[in-house]
Amino acid sequence: MLYTTEIIVKVPLDAFVKKMNNIDNKKHWQRGLQSTEHISGNPGDLGSKIKLNYKYDKRDMEIIETITKNDFPNKFCATYKTKGMNNIQKNHFKETEEGFTKWTSTNEFTPLSFSMRVMLFLMPRAFKKQSLKYMQDFKNFAENGISVSNA
Repeated sequence: MLYTTEIIVKVPLDAFVKKMNNIDNKKHWQRGLQSTEHISGNPGDLGSKIKLNYKYDKRDMEIIETITKNDFPNKFCATYKTKGMNNIQKNHFKETEEGFTKWTSTNEFTPLSFSMRVMLFLMPRAFKKQSLKYMQDFKNFAENGISVSNA
């Protein structure tokens, strides 16, 4: 499944990138994130890997992020692998005429198990909704300093 989401964040591109490119800030805009663990490579460099540990209700989820392109302030791409699902994410950032940041994110989800194929088929909008929620939470954090880490 392939889809694109887009949002305008009312902060200058340089401020946007400072917040986005700081691993310690992920907890402020990624609901359920419990911890991050460095696996390999220099953090932020091409090919580097981190483990993201999430808790959704009573369910734990472990996701491995591998950076495939780090060209801040213009582009950031990564793969996210979890049990039964792969996600290729391509993020583009552009300064608007008003001096804000336009964030465009393209996601391609590939199910690796029958149950994930079924979920993707039955609930495709849930994936797009979750992606947009992360973007809105980042917007709220970048613009207003509101964190979801205690939400």
